[in-house]
Amino acid sequence: MKLFAIDRILPTATEETIRGVVIREALHIWMLYTKDIVRETYFRKDRPGVVLVLECESVAEAKKILATFPMVKAGVIDFDIIPVGHFVPFGTLLDQDLLKASQGE
Repeated sequence: MKLFAIDRILPTATEETIRGVVIREALHIWMLYTKDIVRETYFRKDRPGVVLVLECESVAEAKKILATFPMVKAGVIDFDIIPVGHFVPFGTLLDQDLLKASQGE
């Protein structure tokens, strides 16, 4: 199952606590990347933070994995988890006659 994990900076976060765990956080993400759990990592452009694309069996498994992150343990961030899947089949959105014509039928 593919999931987006979007971080939320918690009110308890300080620059000092962030600096104290940011390197461990990066190493942790890298380790999960090498295990094909974290598939993609993005920095946000609208505010400080990250968006991760995870591959997990369930939302519950994703929550368990994210709870192991050093910044989560330090009370700096938490994550919103959004399960995603394939887009609704395009055939249901398109006129069937137009679809057949594009396929040469």
